[in-house]
Amino acid sequence: MITGFSHVSIVVPDIEAAARKLQERYGLQVGQRMVNAAQGVRLAYIKVGATKIELMEPSRPDSPVAKVLERNPKGGIHHFSLRVDSLDETARTLRESGVRILGDGEPQTSVWGDRIAFIHPADFLGVLVELEEDKAAADHP
Repeated sequence: MITGFSHVSIVVPDIEAAARKLQERYGLQVGQRMVNAAQGVRLAYIKVGATKIELMEPSRPDSPVAKVLERNPKGGIHHFSLRVDSLDETARTLRESGVRILGDGEPQTSVWGDRIAFIHPADFLGVLVELEEDKAAADHP
């Protein structure tokens, strides 16, 4: 089941401007920029203690993240991520209790190669929640 907190994800219209602001105002070091082509996003992470802040910028106009920016042009919190010991077992247990897992039931893959899935916001107090399998989480920022 759930083993810990992984990160909070913030949608931004310009990842470079966001990185500069966080560095200049808060002294936060933003890591390398990456692209998750399947999800249509550019990403960068900021390690803060044992957790992370994830910055997401759409990498193409049809990205689901681009739709978020249409409604909120300045960006904002998109989701938070919880680590789980087994994505398959956790998703099965949650489905059995009536929780909807988004997508076609197949896990997605993060930029790190971790298996991920998303809980429907209506089933978690109105918040989009990512489940991240805790296999390699310690190996990356």
